[in-house]
Amino acid sequence: MTIKAFVNAVKGEKWCRLLTVLMRITVGGVFIFSGFTKGVDPWGSFYKITDYLNAMGLEGWAGTALFLAVAIAALEFMLGVALAVGAYRRSAPWLALMAMLVMTPLTLWLAVTGAVPDCGCFGDALHMSNWATFGKNILLLLGIIYLLFFNATVRGVYGPAVQWMVMALSFAFVMAVAYFGYFTQPLIDYRPYPIGTRLVNTTPISDSDEGEDDFIFIYSRDGKEQEFTIDSLPDEEDGWEYVTRYHARRPRGKVIMQTGNSEDGIAILDNEGNDVTIDVLADSRNTLLLLFPDLPSVGVVNSFALNELNDAAQVTDVDVIGLTPATAEQIEQWQDISMASYPIYNMDDSELKMIARGNPAVVYLEDGVISWKRTLGSLDSVTMPDHLVELADDYDSDGIMTTLLLAYLAGLLAVLVLNRSHLVVKHLFFKKKTTNS
Repeated sequence: MTIKAFVNAVKGEKWCRLLTVLMRITVGGVFIFSGFTKGVDPWGSFYKITDYLNAMGLEGWAGTALFLAVAIAALEFMLGVALAVGAYRRSAPWLALMAMLVMTPLTLWLAVTGAVPDCGCFGDALHMSNWATFGKNILLLLGIIYLLFFNATVRGVYGPAVQWMVMALSFAFVMAVAYFGYFTQPLIDYRPYPIGTRLVNTTPISDSDEGEDDFIFIYSRDGKEQEFTIDSLPDEEDGWEYVTRYHARRPRGKVIMQTGNSEDGIAILDNEGNDVTIDVLADSRNTLLLLFPDLPSVGVVNSFALNELNDAAQVTDVDVIGLTPATAEQIEQWQDISMASYPIYNMDDSELKMIARGNPAVVYLEDGVISWKRTLGSLDSVTMPDHLVELADDYDSDGIMTTLLLAYLAGLLAVLVLNRSHLVVKHLFFKKKTTNS
């Protein structure tokens, strides 16, 4: 029996129709989730695509990373919706197949080489190993191949005349989510530093507690860092290079989640490589963090707003510090051209980007707890002196997300009513006519 004959033989079976609907929901749901988690955090998708381009030696394409981040999010979300509701029953599975024929070999390459540790398929919402991601893509491929044969045999939720409206609403929704995520902050924060997190646990120790044996030394070789005690220092002739040290009995910056179940270390370093996390972030002070993930690309035009923000903070007795992974020369150059009077310290690139999105980004700590965080461009420096604390209420991410989601679902429902109401009327009229007969 040929494949075509088999399809014709079983397409009318109840189990086949049910399996088709379940496959639509499953495959479409994965695409929807993948597209949404990328769209809600376009900065994170931008960073991940940049990692991909660098790993492939395509640094010259870095200028397209932001466009690709938003475009991929929109395409995945719209394709997922089309699959889930049975829109474009013939073309949607083919588009999904083409997407997976690109992504599946890519994830296999990642699994074999480890060029990028995390594929970023679901943003920061769900982390999977590269091999698990490859396995997930194989299963998706099997589901898509099934839909290639049977998707057209089951009617979709929406009729062909209004399917473009469904796609337009889906595009508008994911673009609105991405807009807020890029220009202010992600509407849903999947990262380890949500608002309400105590950024550091500053437990001081006395000088008498310190001793050379209590230091942990960090050395680097082949781009990888490793910690050593004083009794196990590596030989620099073996390629090890000294990076920094910190006191083992003095806690480094600790991220303490509100749940109390997770702790991860952060480190703020001065220009000599010393860990000064506890010194610059104290629970008893309110602090404004200025984050510069890519300091050389921060335009001088931003210096005026940053200096205004610094002046406003001084009026309200708030400390201001800058954090960046930039080199000492780059920091010095920025301070010269921007006339910045606030200190700037060094911080790991990946941790910095996790705290807040934007370049630059602004984070306000109230008694050591993250009160709010925004991109610099979303702040009105004129209101800074009186509204530093109140800015926590100026961006209601939960309210905005709820409004956008309800508007999107209401739009889909309105299209459904517009599209299918004639069938209800026809059914009622036919039933009434039959009864009268």
